[in-house]
Amino acid sequence: MENYDDLRKGERGAWLSIIAYIFLAVLKIVVGIVGNSDALQADGLNNTTDIVASVALLIGLKISRIPPDEDHLYGHRRTETISSLIASFIMFLVGIEVVWRAVVAFWNQEFITPSMLTAIVALFSGIVMYVVYLINNNLAKKVDSQAVKAAAYDNRSDAYVSFGTFIGITGAVVGLAWLDNVTALLVGLLIIYTAWKIFYDAAHTLTDGFDIGKIQAIHTIIADVPQVHQVLDIKARMNGNRIWIDATISVKADLNVAESHAITEKIETAIRATYPNAYTLVHIEPYFEEKQ
Repeated sequence: MENYDDLRKGERGAWLSIIAYIFLAVLKIVVGIVGNSDALQADGLNNTTDIVASVALLIGLKISRIPPDEDHLYGHRRTETISSLIASFIMFLVGIEVVWRAVVAFWNQEFITPSMLTAIVALFSGIVMYVVYLINNNLAKKVDSQAVKAAAYDNRSDAYVSFGTFIGITGAVVGLAWLDNVTALLVGLLIIYTAWKIFYDAAHTLTDGFDIGKIQAIHTIIADVPQVHQVLDIKARMNGNRIWIDATISVKADLNVAESHAITEKIETAIRATYPNAYTLVHIEPYFEEKQ
């Protein structure tokens, strides 16, 4: 029976992000309105998209834990990747809204000097989100989850956004009122960029794209296994945080079934030593030595 402890651990990261984002989104939007900071409000709206993205991640991780059934023989782990894809669409739409509002405000010369409290809140938020990023990034490495890793990178970009917002608001407070609007614009563009990156990674995985460097590394691992004459073909794809590998090798034609099977087990053991979440299917073809 498959172990889903990695997905359960991944859910902890989603819950941590949700709690942090709800707290910071409310804090930023309220203080942004009271303190007249478009940049802080934009940062708060950014966090509202992160709430939705984290909820989508949590739902995806829970669905991924559903065991294989008659029409999902590989399980439901790809739901984790689909949740990242959905989150990217939501983030993109909110990013467009933030950019539009900033452009309109700049065009109409609606420059209002924000209060210093908004800068303090932005700096505090950046520190909180960077701590969340460190926790989730460490968790993503432990469970080898693309979705948790995407969430961690989103946490980090949110921390940078808040630090940038702090700088922009501080500049506006000391006399450059337009800098608050420019910062809001940059925040919106960063939201769009982050959405694109998450979308690209998810789409790449869903279309069975795979890291070429890992393919070459796996090829080397198989080729180094004793009695493997040649690696004829190798393919790999992701299923959630699982790697599914199809390899075709050639071995001496005079080996019996038991000996050939033993080679495939050595290959699987060797691959799992480097990639613990890998599942390998090995097809064996006979190699006939040329007679002198």
